[in-house]
Amino acid sequence: MAIGEVRAGSGWLTLREAADAAARAPDLVEEVRPYLRGNGPLRVHDLGCGTGSMARWLAPRLDGPQHWVLLDRDTDLLRVAAANPPEAAADGAPVTIETRRRDITRLSPGELEGAALLTASALLDMMTAEELERLVRTCVAAACPALIALSVTGEVELTPGDPFDGAVADAFNAHQRRTLAGRRLLGPDAVAAAVSGFTRLGADLQVRPSPWHLGPDQAELAGEWFTGWLAAACEQRPELAAAASEYGRWRLSGAAEGRLSVTVHHVDLLARPR
Repeated sequence: MAIGEVRAGSGWLTLREAADAAARAPDLVEEVRPYLRGNGPLRVHDLGCGTGSMARWLAPRLDGPQHWVLLDRDTDLLRVAAANPPEAAADGAPVTIETRRRDITRLSPGELEGAALLTASALLDMMTAEELERLVRTCVAAACPALIALSVTGEVELTPGDPFDGAVADAFNAHQRRTLAGRRLLGPDAVAAAVSGFTRLGADLQVRPSPWHLGPDQAELAGEWFTGWLAAACEQRPELAAAASEYGRWRLSGAAEGRLSVTVHHVDLLARPR
């Protein structure tokens, strides 16, 4: 997914795919299932698809033939997604895909015509309030369920704890809310904005926790996440840099030796037409 200058590279998205899959709320799949009956292949539009991990996770959990339309601004990510399509549906039915280069912040309801389900993952925090409002209105106008996974809440827990954790978390969250190229990003405020928008427009909304739990078996991901988390915090508040140097070495050695556990909190949203 890429919006403006906010970009997630394919290496990072690939590294996090297993943790994303383990975190997503499977009960929301059961909640959406009754809405997916119809004639012909199930048509799913994945908004800001990245490398296609949402399709690879969800398609094998749904029955019947499916056709996924993967939308993203980033042509490199679309190429990765096209080269790694989902496997068959849960009952063995075929799953086909197509990719479209689109700015999902400017989608019109007509571009989602025929969709039986909309999906997105790790998307909302990179949007502005105006972009999110437009996206919510477009999703509601499509008159089908929208399953939006892995929206960050701004809460993280590191074990063992350290007094410096809170300062870094606050600075990171401020960085997520920064103004970039004239766009003020929502960061962890995006969840509340999405809930408010869908509710105001009359959607039936369900919210579930979907935290990452990164232990010794995800040491590489924990280390990469921590490195980016700390760097963003120091970019936002340079006065943290002096203390962050020793703190970072200690944390990264802990990750490499399997002594660091991290919980990064997210939520999944399911918005359905009433």
